This record gives sequence, C-alpha cells and structure tokens, in this order.
Amino acid sequence: MNDIQDSYILSNGNKIPCVAFGTWKLPEADSTVDIIKTAIDCGYRHIDTAFSYYNEMSVGKAVRTCGLKRNELFVTTKLSNDSHGYENTIMEFEKSMSNLDIDYVDLYLVHWPRPLSIRNSWKELNEGTWKAFEELYKAGKIKAIGVSNFLENHLEAILDTATIAPMVNQLELHPQYVQRDVVEYCKDRRMIVEAWSPLIKGAFDHPVLIEIAKKHNKSIAQVLLRWSIQNGFLPLPKASKRERMLENADIFNFKLTEEDIDAMKALESLGKTGAHPDTAEF
Repeated sequence: MNDIQDSYILSNGNKIPCVAFGTWKLPEADSTVDIIKTAIDCGYRHIDTAFSYYNEMSVGKAVRTCGLKRNELFVTTKLSNDSHGYENTIMEFEKSMSNLDIDYVDLYLVHWPRPLSIRNSWKELNEGTWKAFEELYKAGKIKAIGVSNFLENHLEAILDTATIAPMVNQLELHPQYVQRDVVEYCKDRRMIVEAWSPLIKGAFDHPVLIEIAKKHNKSIAQVLLRWSIQNGFLPLPKASKRERMLENADIFNFKLTEEDIDAMKALESLGKTGAHPDTAEF
C-alpha cells in the first residue's frame, strides 16, 4: 500500500480502500457534512458510518455533494443492535438507504454479534439477519457484506448456514489489543480485517510510542496507523480538523522495523478500550 486510495481486494473481487474515515460520534449536522467533505478533499475515499451513529443523512449528503462520482467513493454502514432477525434487518436497511439517499451501499456490516436484548437467541436471529444480508447483496443493493466485533464462535455460527461468507470483520485492533486468534481466523478465510479504535482513543502517553515516533520523526497517530497497515489491517481513524486528516493519511513514506513492532508489544498488557462482544451492556 502506497496511498490511502490504494485498495485491498475483497473475496468477491471488489476493491476496498485501505484506510477509512471513521464517523463515530459525529452528529447529524451540517458540520458533519463539512467534515466528511473535507476528508474526501484530503484524499479519503472510504467513509464508515452506522445506523446507530445517527449521522447517515449527513454522510449521504456529503457523498452526494462532494463533487465525486458515486463509484469513486466506498460507503460502509452497519445494522444496529435493535434490528437483528430477517424482517427487522430488511426494514432497517431500507431506513439506512433512505437516510443515506444513495443508490447502493458498498459494505453492510452486522454491528455486534450478541446484543444484550437478544443474548439468549443470538444464533437464530443472526441466521435470519445473514439471510437478509445475502438477499440484499444478490439484489445489488449492497456490494459487499460482513460483520463487526465477531469472534471465532460468532463467525462459526454464521458460517454454519451461510451461502456467502462474510467478506470483512471490523474489530477493535491496536497495539494494546491485538486479538491474534480471531485475526488469523479471518485471514485464513479471506476476510478483510478492519481496525476500529486504531488510535487507542488518543492514549498517546506510552514511552514506547513516544520513542518510536521520535525515531521516525512522525506523530504517535501516524505510528499507530502504520502499525495497522503493516499488519494488513484496514484502519478507521477519525479526525475533525484538516491537518489531522492529512497527518493520518501521511503514513506510507516510512516503515516500522521489527524492533519497533516488538517494542510495541509492551502495550498489550493495557488491553482493550471498548466492550467485549459477549458481555457488552448494549
């Protein structure tokens, strides 16, 4: 990868830009439209949202009015925790399409595998959800389908009845939380691994990160994003200021050494920043 517009190849042959612009916590507002259009102007071609982010309308408006053709942008959204099951999935997808007001979604993900409200019936409901995903994909309304926060047992439950395997798994991934087993499982099955919270929610004060950033004359954010790229992940950084967007995109002109990556293993004792998919209280 040499640029944020370079792409990984999905199992169905479609391209997915190797860095996405994350929109979590951006409100449904004109300011969000402007932020996303600025990101596109800075070179980002992959925008990641979700029904539960409550900003799909702003994302869609930015995509429609940024000046690029629809096929020049890659748009991801996600099914919310309240809408698992076949009928609910179909209904919420139509709401997302209405919110976005675009002709198709490039990637649709199941946001969480075992939401609190369906914890005792998650396998059955996810089976129905995935059936709906496959139908929407075959109808051309979605160009690729996948999951988010799915561990091996959640993926096995999907694969037991799927006719199309998930093409992407979006996971919390950064040097504090590497999830090697599920990453290897996904890569063995040709699933692209996306990294959410790649910047560890701004936890930049670890001396190892400070030293590596100084060594390469790069910011800690750039070091963390480069770590994702060198691991073959697709990171989803978020930024609200143009200079930060440009900084997060400038990660292809240096390389972390094996010594750097080994040193970063010291962060693993700090662990995850988000919820575990089997015990999340939502």
